[in-house]
Amino acid sequence: SAWNAYHCDINETVILDTARLMKLHGLVDVGYNHMNLDDCYSEKKRSPSGDIIAHKKRFSSGMNWLTDQIHGLGMKAGIYSDSGWFTCQLYPGSYMNEERDIKLFQDWGFDLLKYDNCAVPYDGVIKEGMIGKYTRMANAILKLSKSSGKPPILFSLCQWGRQQPWVWARRLGQSWRTTGDIEPSWRSLSSIINENSFYAWASDFYGHNDLDILEVGNGDLTYDEAKAHFTAWAFMRSPLLIVDKLSQVTEETLRILKNTEIIAINQDTVIGTSITPFRWGLNPDWSYNRTHPAQYWSGESQYGTVFMLINVLDEPADMFFSFAESPYVRVGRQYAVRDLWTHTDNGTAVRNFTAHAVPPHGVVALLVTDNGDEPQGTEPLCAIWDNCMGEDGTRVDQ
Repeated sequence: SAWNAYHCDINETVILDTARLMKLHGLVDVGYNHMNLDDCYSEKKRSPSGDIIAHKKRFSSGMNWLTDQIHGLGMKAGIYSDSGWFTCQLYPGSYMNEERDIKLFQDWGFDLLKYDNCAVPYDGVIKEGMIGKYTRMANAILKLSKSSGKPPILFSLCQWGRQQPWVWARRLGQSWRTTGDIEPSWRSLSSIINENSFYAWASDFYGHNDLDILEVGNGDLTYDEAKAHFTAWAFMRSPLLIVDKLSQVTEETLRILKNTEIIAINQDTVIGTSITPFRWGLNPDWSYNRTHPAQYWSGESQYGTVFMLINVLDEPADMFFSFAESPYVRVGRQYAVRDLWTHTDNGTAVRNFTAHAVPPHGVVALLVTDNGDEPQGTEPLCAIWDNCMGEDGTRVDQ
């Protein structure tokens, strides 16, 4: 997406140069396969016949030419509109023009629609709630697909987490924003991680919580904060949208964005569910804390069980957990441990794991795979010391 890097200062050269740089830097090869326009690409007024008009100066070659160029790079093209009268920057929105606009976007060659939540009509005009407002465009997309014989345009709802979209939005589209807009700061990242800790369960193959764009390489984020950001977004199966000015991108940023072991979890073709917290750590479980979110997370993948540990403190910390705390790990077994940031196999662990000196706001990303029975005589008899009993009825945890 070009939004956070360029805002309204976009044109066909900026968009196409960004797409070419994505190809040059190998980002397309590792899975970043969309180039998305955001707000401000059109004229302020519709045509006399009612159509949105591409900006005559900034997109003088036309949208069909632009999408042809993007498709020629092996990428798909995304476009933007709004569910209200206007977009957030007061360009034409799609309210009451849903069928007209989605047909135009398809005719222009676009594959994805990001749909915003500004300029909401008065209650007495729209007579719909949030679901009904977004259903208008969802229905237009399905109707167009049936009439054209083409696959439905991907529908990305951008309603900022209002009215619990993780409950209902999968009926309408493929992703939905879960919070307000992101900023390139640890305060913003920790707040988004905190919010999503309570509904990370909602992501699967059929729809994804959208944690907003990636701020890797932007603002004052440290290298460790950027790694934690990328890991959390990837493991929670959020869409991964780069917003850097790629003409200025650093090798450090590219190393994060091109971590194929992390990306493989995000793009898992067998298991589509998110990681979820199994222990909050610093706070009691289920605590709502924007500055100190849940620290210990796990989830399933086709490659093994993934663990994410986040140090929410402002100083280095050791982080300890028992494998049995995760619902995805078998007890009585030992596990091979791979670090997905150092790209190293770290031996076999029995029952527990400690990550030493995790940097402030840093992350540990682990993939663990079953490596056979744990050694005989391992104590205590139950890793989770709760209702532990022998077959003779002897309870040993009291």
